[in-house]
Amino acid sequence: MKGALSPLVILAVLIGLFFTFAPGMFESSMNKVLPVDFRQPTPAAIKLHESLQIGDLHADSTLWQRDLLERGNRGQVDIPRLREGNVALQVFTTVTKSPLGLNAERNSADALDTITILAIAQRWPMATWNSRKQRAIHQASVLHELAARAPEEFSLILDRSDLTSLLATRASGSQIIGGIIGTEGSHALDGELTAIDELFDAGFRVMSLQHFFDNKLGGSLHGLSGDGLTEFGRNAVDRMIEKEIIIDVAHSSPAVVSEVLARSSRPLIVSHTGFYGHCQSPRNINDELMQEIAAAGGLMGVGYWDLAVCETSVASIVSAIRYGIDLVGEDHVALGSDFDGTVTTPLDTSQLIHLTTEMLAQNFTETEIRKVMGENILRFMAQNLPAK
Repeated sequence: MKGALSPLVILAVLIGLFFTFAPGMFESSMNKVLPVDFRQPTPAAIKLHESLQIGDLHADSTLWQRDLLERGNRGQVDIPRLREGNVALQVFTTVTKSPLGLNAERNSADALDTITILAIAQRWPMATWNSRKQRAIHQASVLHELAARAPEEFSLILDRSDLTSLLATRASGSQIIGGIIGTEGSHALDGELTAIDELFDAGFRVMSLQHFFDNKLGGSLHGLSGDGLTEFGRNAVDRMIEKEIIIDVAHSSPAVVSEVLARSSRPLIVSHTGFYGHCQSPRNINDELMQEIAAAGGLMGVGYWDLAVCETSVASIVSAIRYGIDLVGEDHVALGSDFDGTVTTPLDTSQLIHLTTEMLAQNFTETEIRKVMGENILRFMAQNLPAK
């Protein structure tokens, strides 16, 4: 029929619609913030919150096709919302592989990788389609570009002097936010030890070892083997220690955690987690291991979603923090939201005042609140980032 669209034109339109709308629709379905009837912040809570230096050990915001300088209508983190929440320091972690059918019990490394599909749908460079290392580097480039575009709003933190400068700038009245780059699993090395140096040069200062599946370094908490470190994993850990890279054992098997503790002269983090004694979930390692991590100077970031704290509520997050303080001490508990990590949460980063309010309601001391909300992270980074 005259004037009818050809099949090629229809296909081109459908492809265009897919690339334009599919990534946003996918994120909207995965990173939800529940409508919550919050406890009204008291004047004391507001005053205290405004005086805090807040930090968060884990957010996956660079995975998504959003301009982080703009306040988004989906997801949980961007620069305006970090500023509204009074966040000083955010660790941004790069997700490079995630198996289809993701669960907290058992995942195969051979399952279809959803990040490959997302990379193509979001029109990442072709090099990222087959390389997890290039996916990490691409996501890191988002943060480098952010710092270049808006240096008065965002600064990359690569060493201790950068952190000192950030805090001095904020003390002068600026609301600038610092960002640290990390990996979500060291499958991002693509099986090459030399990739540790490449990623370090690209700005990575935190590296987690596993994600939801076993990899060349060893067993995942949610994989099939339960194994400890492989020879490659031991060599990788040794190189990370040499480079003063902070090692994150979130998602690692108990055997891996124990071996890294025995091997490392530097403290570890568990960037986003709960405590098993508080929430008996397959997402959380046992309390005894958490105590060992703390005894070695480590830090645990409490997450905000149900598998970490058993209920999607501010009260449950805060009760997990209380349990953690009682278990390992007030110097070893921090925030580890897992924002933008395909989790449903009771708040986004602009609403952190409600954590402060709930902690006061649950009779936390001001010292406990200051430490958990940020002082512990800032101290840890000041001690464990590269000197220069």
